[in-house]
Amino acid sequence: MEIIMKTYMAKPSQEPEKRWLVIDAADQIVGRLAVQIANLLRGKHRPEFTHHHDTGEFVIVLNASKLRFTGKKINTKVYRWYTHYPGGLKSASAKDWLANHPDRIIREAVKRMMPKTPLARHQIIKLKIYAGTEHPHHAQKPVEFKV
Repeated sequence: MEIIMKTYMAKPSQEPEKRWLVIDAADQIVGRLAVQIANLLRGKHRPEFTHHHDTGEFVIVLNASKLRFTGKKINTKVYRWYTHYPGGLKSASAKDWLANHPDRIIREAVKRMMPKTPLARHQIIKLKIYAGTEHPHHAQKPVEFKV
């Protein structure tokens, strides 16, 4: 007798309900936190995970200004981007971004851990990052997620 196994493939009509999760980033290491967030956004923590459908959650990150880097990365890590103008290569250190734009650090780390596809660009929109402890998403009844 032959055993036949079926692979589950989520369909748009059968997508699970998307929850809103709150993560406190205070004293969390950037890379390890970004891995957890990327998996939640993609839905890899669910048994219904399917590569070509959005089965992930909405993620709210609080206290982004209290992130930690390991080693000497706070002084040596440099973020670079191009403005698409001649001579438009810009750069900033991690210390500058942590002081002025702490949300960009998490967003870039998560974005670089996601696949480079249209679906991933849609999933990264579900990431909401705030430097402080307050957020405007109370109507969605977010649940705290322990990292």
